Amino acid sequence: MNSEMFSPDGRTLATSVGGTARLWDTRTGRALHTLASTFGVGGLLFSPDGRTLVTSGGGTTQLWDTRTGRVFQNLTGHTEVNDVVFSPDGRTLATRDLRTARLWDTRRHSPLTLTGHTHGLTGVVFSPDGRTLATASYDGTARLWDSRTGQALHTLRHSAGETGVVFSPDGRTLATASSDGTVRLWDSRTGQALHTLTGHSNDVTGVVFSPDGRTLATASYDGTVRLWDSRTGQALRSLTGHFDGRIGVVFSPDGRRLATAEVAARLWDSRTGQALHTLTGHDAFVTGVVFSPDGRTLATASSDRTVRLWDTRTGQPLHTLTGHTYAVAGVAISSDGRTLAASSDRTTRLWDTRTGQPLHTLTGHTDAVTDVVFSPDGRTVATASSDGTARLWDTRTGQPRHTLAGHNSAVIRVAFSPDGQTLATASADGTARLWPMDVQSPEDGIRKICARVGRDLTTKERAQYIPNGAASRGCDA
Repeated sequence: MNSEMFSPDGRTLATSVGGTARLWDTRTGRALHTLASTFGVGGLLFSPDGRTLVTSGGGTTQLWDTRTGRVFQNLTGHTEVNDVVFSPDGRTLATRDLRTARLWDTRRHSPLTLTGHTHGLTGVVFSPDGRTLATASYDGTARLWDSRTGQALHTLRHSAGETGVVFSPDGRTLATASSDGTVRLWDSRTGQALHTLTGHSNDVTGVVFSPDGRTLATASYDGTVRLWDSRTGQALRSLTGHFDGRIGVVFSPDGRRLATAEVAARLWDSRTGQALHTLTGHDAFVTGVVFSPDGRTLATASSDRTVRLWDTRTGQPLHTLTGHTYAVAGVAISSDGRTLAASSDRTTRLWDTRTGQPLHTLTGHTDAVTDVVFSPDGRTVATASSDGTARLWDTRTGQPRHTLAGHNSAVIRVAFSPDGQTLATASADGTARLWPMDVQSPEDGIRKICARVGRDLTTKERAQYIPNGAASRGCDA
């Protein structure tokens, strides 16, 4: 046995052997949880309240929830961790190696992990009221979950993998798209099937409701976009002209226009199906398409490594945003319409939509960035990555706020709840996680650390220990 430690109340014993720690009930001798770490377990430490166990191995310190046995934070940066200690209130953890010491905020809660899918997830979305989460998977199912408790509510089945999932604006209907060529409409409260929409001759790759919820648009590998009456399930019209099935589809905020894209993008009158403009300029497939909140600008992201902004009234190009070194995988516009985020390679870039000028490059992910979204208030950017993490960034400064680790495979999608208080992540490991967005501000972090160390922090220390620390003011006099 390498090490052992009792919890502060004496009710739990932690032991470690090699790369595994175990928690035991001291009254019954029963094993409670087995904590398997890929970094090894060289030391054990309970928080003062006993709710967190700290393990260290190599250069990584891990924080585990002792009630669930799940890791909720990985602290990296040391070459080897030689010592760890909690502050008396348990809110700060200090770690050190032979040359450096680091301070960490330990108060981030463990996320809810939603298990049940048997294959990787393809989508995740909150209902408009934020109470329900829907996930879609290659296992041929969509699932509905209580976003507050993580409890599974309903399982909705197709005959092949799910490719998309979306709520109607009133939240009463859920639409799921499948590689079986169909779209299904469901009662989101009961999980009962309402309509099956047939007509596509290949995989359905996109599904979106109009802002008033009356029309559903679907895109398919068969090269068409179809419009449907969402109340009756009846086909309304088919939009043709694209030559490849990799079509993106999105309604304008007022619902009057529909944008579709493959290599060229097209704008349509959603009521008549009439083509309005063809937007040409990309020389590879469009990977993302989004309207600005006022509907006057359309952004298209492409495998040609650029993002283009277009005037939706005239169809004329406004700006071409360059700088990414690989295909752009995702694009989003903030709620005020002023900032655009595009993800690619291992970075995300922020741009001023009015001038087309770059604002910040967000670096830190160690593998491809797969998705990017803004929080509802526009102050935070969330990114997903094939490195298995999601990250939170300050939109104004471009500085990192938090790294959300815990998935065992690539994070494919991220989504904020409507109130911005929860982030959902969907992963190729077959799980979704719900993360509370209660991360403290950099200024609060600086004040609390200053109080503990009894002096002002140097510029280097603020940059090292506190997100956006280099740009924040020091301790109060």
